[in-house]
Amino acid sequence: MNIALASDHRGYDFKKRVIAMLAQMKHTVKDFGTSTSTESVDYPDYGLKAAKAVGSGECDRGILICGTGIGMSLIANKVKGVRAAVCHNLYTVEMSRRHNDSNVLCIGADVVEEELLEQKVKLWMETPFEGGRHARRVGKIMEAEDDSGI
Repeated sequence: MNIALASDHRGYDFKKRVIAMLAQMKHTVKDFGTSTSTESVDYPDYGLKAAKAVGSGECDRGILICGTGIGMSLIANKVKGVRAAVCHNLYTVEMSRRHNDSNVLCIGADVVEEELLEQKVKLWMETPFEGGRHARRVGKIMEAEDDSGI
């Protein structure tokens, strides 16, 4: 899979680890920044670029990392075709894929246990969408998008 990846300064160290994990899993990574770990940056600048890559189909999925994951999810969900989920534990990671067919995972580097990062990314990448009644619900979410999206 082609994975769009972005972080702000707070998520930079996690992003470096995720890049290595995805490479080990044989995925292609497109890094949309930031390229510095110390200089404060605005998460929408990087998250939007990565989300647009997912929404347009350039990338299959995306992983966005900031302090809480909330800011990245807010900007990502402005993009038509994106279903971004903030996930803080393994259960929410799994359900975001099984029931919601999330295509962007948002992680909070300040709130997620560092030792669980690899498990979360692996679980999200490997969990299939269940379809069925969940497909109907995801369809309704997609129908709610209007043409004025980014």
